[in-house]
Amino acid sequence: MRNEFSEYIIFADESGDHGIASINPENPVFVLAFCIFRKADYISIVKQAVAKLKIDFWGHDLVVLHNHEIRKSTGEFTFLFNEEIRRIFFQALNEMIRSIPFSIAATAIDKRYLGDIPNSLNPYVLALESCLNQTLDFLRQKRQQQLRTHIIVESRGKPEDRDLGLAFEQIAAQALSECYPLDIRFANKQTNSSGLQIADLVAHPIARHIVKRAQPNKAFDIVKEKLLGHPEYEEIGLKYHSLESEKPRLTPRLNADRELPIHL
Repeated sequence: MRNEFSEYIIFADESGDHGIASINPENPVFVLAFCIFRKADYISIVKQAVAKLKIDFWGHDLVVLHNHEIRKSTGEFTFLFNEEIRRIFFQALNEMIRSIPFSIAATAIDKRYLGDIPNSLNPYVLALESCLNQTLDFLRQKRQQQLRTHIIVESRGKPEDRDLGLAFEQIAAQALSECYPLDIRFANKQTNSSGLQIADLVAHPIARHIVKRAQPNKAFDIVKEKLLGHPEYEEIGLKYHSLESEKPRLTPRLNADRELPIHL
C-alpha cells in the first residue's frame, strides 16, 4: 500500500449556471459543493448505503442518482409520479444522506454582483478558490495537508475539463498560501461514482436555500448538518458572496491556526 495519499477523498459538483452574460433573476446563484469523505467510511459505509438504496428501488445498482431527474421524475425516476412511492423514496433518500458520514465545504456566488464588475472572473473559478481554501483548512486540522488528496469532478467534455484544470493549477500556484499536493481528476457520469452522486444531490438544496431563505427547505435542513462548522457553518462550511452593497470578500481565507468544529 502506498502511503503518500491522505485519509480523505473529495467529490465536487455544482448547482446553477456559471455564465454571467445572461442571468436568470429567479436563480441568480451558482453553488459549488465539495463533499469530503474519509476513505475508510467511503469504502465501508457510503458506497454500501448508495448501493442499498438503488437495489431497494430498482433491483440493481446501475442507476445514476441525478438531482434534476429526481425532481422532475424523468428517466429512471418516472415511478416518482406515484405519490406514495415518491414519499417512501424521499424518506429513504433523506435518511441515506443523513446517516452517511461526510462533510461539505460549499460556496455560493451571486452572479448579479459579478455582472457589474468589468472582466470579472468566472463564478466557477471564484467558487473553486473559496472551496479549496475551506478544504485546506480542514486538511490542516486533520494533519493531512502534506499528503496527496484527490478531488473528483464530473467531466464536462475535453475543452471544459482543460479550462477547469488550468484554473485549478492557476489557483494552486497563485492564490493558495502554501503548496499542497492536491490532485484534480475528471470522471464521466457513467462511472456511477457514489461520491459524485452525493455531491450532485446536496448542491441544489444549498442553492435553493440561498435564493429563498425564508422558504421551508427540508432537504437543506438535512444537508446543513454536514456543512463544516455546523451549527455555526456560515463562513466556515458555507461561504456566500452576494450583492456589492453587502461587500462580499471574493477571496476569503480562514485563519490557518483557528481550530474549527468539524464532523469527521
